[in-house]
Amino acid sequence: MTDAALSPVRVDAWLWSVRMFKTRSAATDACRAGKVKIGGDPVKPSLKISPGTRVSISRPGHVVILEVVYTHAKRVGAPVAQMAYRDLSPEQIKPRDVGLPMRERGAGRPTKRERRQLEQLRGYTKNE
Repeated sequence: MTDAALSPVRVDAWLWSVRMFKTRSAATDACRAGKVKIGGDPVKPSLKISPGTRVSISRPGHVVILEVVYTHAKRVGAPVAQMAYRDLSPEQIKPRDVGLPMRERGAGRPTKRERRQLEQLRGYTKNE
């Protein structure tokens, strides 16, 4: 392990280097939008992080929580990138595990009665 792997690096550059974002500008935009947090607070893209820092990234439908193990300023290959962090994310709940009813494929449109039953199960209320 070199000193470069332990030196502080910008959070947007690190997220890009460990392949959390496809481009560095996407990582920067996520930081500016408040989707990247450290200690529950949104961070600026220029914030320096070092090993031991916990970074949370808001994604559609779930949150990714990473603990920094190594810092990289340059983009690295996938196997090396996976060794640079420890994933502490809670397990994602898949829609099929929630128990929402699914219609058979090719069953056609639901009838009015079936649609009302689905809306009641999903918690939609009737506007009166």
